[in-house]
Amino acid sequence: MGTIDVCDLTRDYGNNKGVFHLNFSISEGEVFGFLGPNGAGKTTTIRHLMGFLKAQQGSCTIGGLDCWKDAAQIQKNLGYIPGEIAFFDEMKGSAYLAFLQSYRGMKNAGRTKELIDRFSLNPDGKIKKMSKGMKQKIGIVAAFMHDPAILILDEPTSGLDPLMQNRFVELIMEEKKRGKTILMSSHLFEEVEKTCDRIGIIRSGQLVALDDAQSLCARHVKTYTVTLENEETALCFAKDFDGVQNAQQRNQVTVTAKQTLEEIFLHYYGEEQQK
Repeated sequence: MGTIDVCDLTRDYGNNKGVFHLNFSISEGEVFGFLGPNGAGKTTTIRHLMGFLKAQQGSCTIGGLDCWKDAAQIQKNLGYIPGEIAFFDEMKGSAYLAFLQSYRGMKNAGRTKELIDRFSLNPDGKIKKMSKGMKQKIGIVAAFMHDPAILILDEPTSGLDPLMQNRFVELIMEEKKRGKTILMSSHLFEEVEKTCDRIGIIRSGQLVALDDAQSLCARHVKTYTVTLENEETALCFAKDFDGVQNAQQRNQVTVTAKQTLEEIFLHYYGEEQQK
């Protein structure tokens, strides 16, 4: 049993929408990347983990507690960034964070100032007047301010500029070293490759791949045999071309090209999207 367990989770919305017999487990201290396009079932899965939806079949548990029945207890030590963040727009950012501090029963501001400084956030203006990026920063501070042991992050860097995205990656790596358990859904493949121990790819509500990033990439390689004009040309090609795996044989060179995570993702989705 892991810190987060999804067992045979099913919610059928009809027309092949939903999640179907979904199974995965996330260990304590692990960062798990959850990949899939819009409508694949990522957010539906996350809503079950948050206790917002009751499973039609199967179960979700966090720390051995049922995500539906024990949602209030689970959320005391959980940080969450939703894919679409809803705020009290008339509030100032600072007032919203103070409200969360009180709601959670925090005795002090926790990590609020540290996170505000890290992400160059000015929380004093009204939320409704903030840009998408500033609202996302408020969401990040809200998720991490009480220093939770478990984090569920749905597109956490949406709207952030590249500098802030890098700062977020640094934060995740620091939390990983501190033993936090993190589920992160993201469309940024480089972000996932940098931070995640294992990756699950979901398509049409079912996992089509589940492995650590290195093994996933190792299984998806392309090998080409290139035939050159003569042996001398092949020898020069073998010396100069990056990615050549084995020695040149006469006028032929074998080239092995490793695929990126994005290319692997498109392997599962590209053909389907073109139909």
